[in-house]
Amino acid sequence: MTDGASIRRARLAASPALFRGSFRPFFLGGALWALVVLVLFICALSATITLPTAFDTIAWHRHEMLFGYLGAVIAGFLLTAIPNWTGRLPIAGAPLAALAGLWLAGRIAILCSALVGAPLAAVLDVGFLLTLALVAGREVLAAHNRNLPVVGMVLLLAVANGLDHAEAMGAPLPPGLGYRFAVSLIVMMIALIGGRIIPSFTRNWLTKQGAAGSLPGQPGRFDVAALAVTALALIGWVAAPDAAASGYVLLFAGAVQVVRLVRWQGVRTAREPIVLILHIAYLWIPVGLSLLGLSIVTGIFQASAALHALTVGAMAGMTLAVMTRATRGHTGRDLTAGPLTIAVYVLITLAAAIRVVAPILPISYLAAIHLAAAAWIGAFVAFVVAYGPMLVLARPDGKP
Repeated sequence: MTDGASIRRARLAASPALFRGSFRPFFLGGALWALVVLVLFICALSATITLPTAFDTIAWHRHEMLFGYLGAVIAGFLLTAIPNWTGRLPIAGAPLAALAGLWLAGRIAILCSALVGAPLAAVLDVGFLLTLALVAGREVLAAHNRNLPVVGMVLLLAVANGLDHAEAMGAPLPPGLGYRFAVSLIVMMIALIGGRIIPSFTRNWLTKQGAAGSLPGQPGRFDVAALAVTALALIGWVAAPDAAASGYVLLFAGAVQVVRLVRWQGVRTAREPIVLILHIAYLWIPVGLSLLGLSIVTGIFQASAALHALTVGAMAGMTLAVMTRATRGHTGRDLTAGPLTIAVYVLITLAAAIRVVAPILPISYLAAIHLAAAAWIGAFVAFVVAYGPMLVLARPDGKP
């Protein structure tokens, strides 16, 4: 009898290149959706168009960046990483196409939810994350792997998604509970996974360069303490977003995360953009936590500026850093950054910086928003141009 591994091996060999690895459809689909959402949002914000969604314009933009774009990238990263964690063959072919199709159906249904109905859109959207968690959980459990908590975070993200839909449909929930929960979960995912890969990739690169002196080590007790403090701060923000105590703990978490980042010695990687960008993107976590704390404690900074430090800076910056690196690695290319890749990194960092300081720039706030959006669009156009062919076409070395 043909076993499961043989079926997967045959499916992998017979699949079109786009469905031979989860990073392919989800990284490409997520990047394209990031472009679509920004263009539609700017047009709607300027009253050029009216979106046929049951969400208000800002809520739709926020939801689609958190659960649409980031949902796709999380799926691509997780289902690509799991074979490395477990030794099992990757999900490919028709099952992968079906999962990607479910993600796309959720995006279309939410955009058109005023026409097709908010409940159907919610079922499709939340259903994607639940299905992703079930697929990933099955793979991790079958291999008795230690990464089950990451799968648990995907399940919690599905809960946050459901809360955001419920609020949009008029449920009596604290305002913004779903999106605060989602932002907190994704920040913790970056802090957890980034704490593994950033020092590891940095150490590997420094070793290849023959660097002298101490090198970044594996996560230790300080990292566990930093994660605990950050989790506590985010829980406080989710539960009591206006409480002074939440603000002070966020400030403390930001300081702890700065120390954590410094320990990874990112300044020593200035000559290698594909490594340096990981440190730059992670820097937005302590910046965002600190600005969020200041917005609560002093009111000096707008909460929206702090949130965009976390979402545009940390989340979009880190996902693009990982997407470029993973795409190159899994398609048999050198882990180096060419001109277009460097443009991706520069533009997304510029987009975050402009969006954060938009309230204090010597131009109108709306003009600053448009400028940040242009940098965002430029970053994702550069990614699609540079990496779209790699994601759609077969590996140049002929491997699956």
